[in-house]
Amino acid sequence: MTALEFAVQDVAGAHGARRAGADRVELCAALGSTGGLTASIGTIEAVVGAGVPVHALIRCRAGGFVYTDDDEIAVMNADARAAVSAGVAGLVVGALTQDHRVDVEVMRRVLDGIEVDDMELTFHRAIDQIDDRSAALDTLIDSGMTRVLTSGGASHCAEGLGELAAMVEHARGRIQIMAGGGVTVGDIPGLHRAGVDAIHLSARRVVPDDGGPGGGGTSGHEQLDNHLAAAAAEQLRSTSSAEHPTS
Repeated sequence: MTALEFAVQDVAGAHGARRAGADRVELCAALGSTGGLTASIGTIEAVVGAGVPVHALIRCRAGGFVYTDDDEIAVMNADARAAVSAGVAGLVVGALTQDHRVDVEVMRRVLDGIEVDDMELTFHRAIDQIDDRSAALDTLIDSGMTRVLTSGGASHCAEGLGELAAMVEHARGRIQIMAGGGVTVGDIPGLHRAGVDAIHLSARRVVPDDGGPGGGGTSGHEQLDNHLAAAAAEQLRSTSSAEHPTS
């Protein structure tokens, strides 16, 4: 059965994802403006109590995924430890070398001191900056990662279906392939046919809310769209039922 994951940024989003029947949520902050950063520890603790498995994004800043600053790595390690202490079910991490390969050493340092055998570990969309994703999958398998979040290297998953299917074939069940990146409800049948293990989408809307001159120039904040989340869940259920009818 293809799993369903929503990216959420607050407690309300976690409750909405649970009601829609999500298998888990990825918790982050500043999703629309940065692609996602680590949520505050208060938010993590509150969302863990919402009744859905929480996977916390560990990313200390916007921009690329090459980390050469020891302080940045130390911050991500501290955030990862705090998230685990708060009761998350998994961590979402990623790091690249200067030549855009998986940075195993930085990943080790970010996860230092964490009982990784008790955690589900997702390598995030940093993999979409890697040219040889098959080699990257082998590295992540050897590193004990549970899954990888990817659009198949495309701007949107719908444009990366061929690569996603190739990654599924290369993985051969050794690591989960989770499709994510610009996913719409209409994309779900095609992603399901590609054989991915999970589908990840934000299903978010902007709630109008003028922050004024001190609010960063934004005119609202993002939140899970409950209707869109429910539609995505229903689409996945109906697609799965159509391809695997009950006898």
